[in-house]
Amino acid sequence: MKRLGTMKKASKANFATYLGVIIAFVVVSLLKSGGVLSSSLSGLLIPVCCYVVMALSLNLTVGVLGELSLGHAGFMSVGAFSGIVAAMSLQEAIPFAPLRLAVAMVVGALFAAVAGVIVGVPVLRLRGDYLAIVTLAFGEIIKDLLTCLLVGYDSNGLHILFNASGTLTVADLGMDETGVAIIKGAQGATGTVTIATFAAGFVLILVTLFIILNLVNSRSGRAVMAIRDNRIAAESVGINITKYKLMAFVLSAALAGAAGALYGLNYSNLAASKFNFNTSILVLVFVVLGGLGNMWGSIIAAVVLTILPEALREFADYRMLVYAIVLILVMLATNNDQLKNLLKKIIPVRKGGLGDGERV
Repeated sequence: MKRLGTMKKASKANFATYLGVIIAFVVVSLLKSGGVLSSSLSGLLIPVCCYVVMALSLNLTVGVLGELSLGHAGFMSVGAFSGIVAAMSLQEAIPFAPLRLAVAMVVGALFAAVAGVIVGVPVLRLRGDYLAIVTLAFGEIIKDLLTCLLVGYDSNGLHILFNASGTLTVADLGMDETGVAIIKGAQGATGTVTIATFAAGFVLILVTLFIILNLVNSRSGRAVMAIRDNRIAAESVGINITKYKLMAFVLSAALAGAAGALYGLNYSNLAASKFNFNTSILVLVFVVLGGLGNMWGSIIAAVVLTILPEALREFADYRMLVYAIVLILVMLATNNDQLKNLLKKIIPVRKGGLGDGERV
C-alpha cells in the first residue's frame, strides 16, 4: 500500500510537470502570435527548447546517475550534424517538413546514442574527476572529428570524406552536377534549409520529460539511483553496475542528440566550434543551478540563463558582468538553508521523486 501511494504521488507530480510545460507553451505561443515578444526573443525560443532538453538529459547523468560529464556538447554536435545530413538529403523523399524534422531528430538521437556507447564503455569504468576529464577529452575529440568531415549528396546518394590531412575540398567528393555540399569541413554545415519550429521543441521537451520521469520511477531508475547513492551496496545485492550506468549515459546522449538535430536545423550555417567546452560547461551550469536531480530546476535555469544575456543587451559592455553577478547570487541563494526552508513552507515538497525541488 505504501508503494502504491508513492507511485500515485509520483504520477501526480509528473502530471503537474507536464501540465506546467504545456501551460508555458500556450502562454508563450499566445504572446508570440500577439506580437508581444520582440524578434530577438522570438529567435531564442527554439534554442531555449534545445538547452532545456540538454539540461534535462545531462541531469540524468549528473543528478540521477551521479557521474560528472563534461563532454555533453559533443553528443549534441553529433546529433546536430547527423540530423542536418538526414534532413538535407531527404528533401525530395520527404517533402513534408515537420515529418522530415522528426526523422532528423530520430537520426540525431540514434547517432548520438552510438557515440554514447563508444564513449561510455571505456569511460564509465572511471569515477569522479577522472571520468570528468576523459568525457571532456572525448567531447573535444568529437568536435575535432566533425571539423574534418566533408559530406555532400547528389542523385547517386551521400558522399562522405574524412579530411584528416586538411588538403581535401568539396570538389574531391566526386558529386555530379546535381550535387549539394552539406558539411564543408571547418566551415561546418552551410546552406541548411531551416525547418526547426518552436512546436517541435515543445514536443521534444515533453518526450524528454516523459522518458526521464518514467525511467526514474521505474525499477531501472531505482537501480541507477542505488548505484549513485552506494555503488558497493548496489553491487552486493546483484545490480549490474555497468549495464545501468551505460543505459543512463547512452539515454542521456541520445536525448542530447535529438536536441542537437533541432538546434542544427534552426540555423542555415553551423560550425562544429559552436559545440566546444564552453557549451558543455554552460549546460552543466543549468543543471547545478537548477539542482541535481531536480528537473523543474533544470528547466527554469535553462530558460532564464539563456534569455538573460539577451535581456541584458541594453547594458552593452556590462551585460556579461551582470550575468556573472546574477549567477553568483543565484548560487549563493540556492545554497542558503534559510531560503530553502522558506521555500519549503511556501511550496509543499514531496520526498522520493522528481519535480519536488529536492534531489531524488
